[in-house]
Amino acid sequence: MDEEKTLTAEKTKKPTLWDGALKMVKGENTNQLIEQFTAEMTLVAEGLCEDQTKLRKEVDGLMTQEDKRIQKLESTINLLETSLEEERKNHDQDVTELRNRVSQLEKQAKVTAKDKKKSRTIIRDLTWLVGIAAAAWVIVTIINAFCK
Repeated sequence: MDEEKTLTAEKTKKPTLWDGALKMVKGENTNQLIEQFTAEMTLVAEGLCEDQTKLRKEVDGLMTQEDKRIQKLESTINLLETSLEEERKNHDQDVTELRNRVSQLEKQAKVTAKDKKKSRTIIRDLTWLVGIAAAAWVIVTIINAFCK
């Protein structure tokens, strides 16, 4: 009997896993377990909320940085487009000027060609006239030589 009392006393002093399971099933500590569970879940929920808040702030910061990058890229693109348009206008103006100069040079070349043609014609005509005059002089000289 002493042994039974000792065993019973030890069982009451040290709750075992089995005793804990029986108490849960019997409902002796149900309110305490509910409060403990609620406290633990509240702690977990608060931690998750804090984590979500930190993540939201981080996402907002990243979005702000990305918006700044996008604005910077857009301004760079606009600047490049403006520069491209200016260069295109300058290029078009240069091409127009070159076309005008080529047209003027072509006109001058035509005028020069006409002048050269006229000069050649005049030189040819003068050559014929000099030839005729020389022939006339020769004829006159021959006639004078025989007629004297």
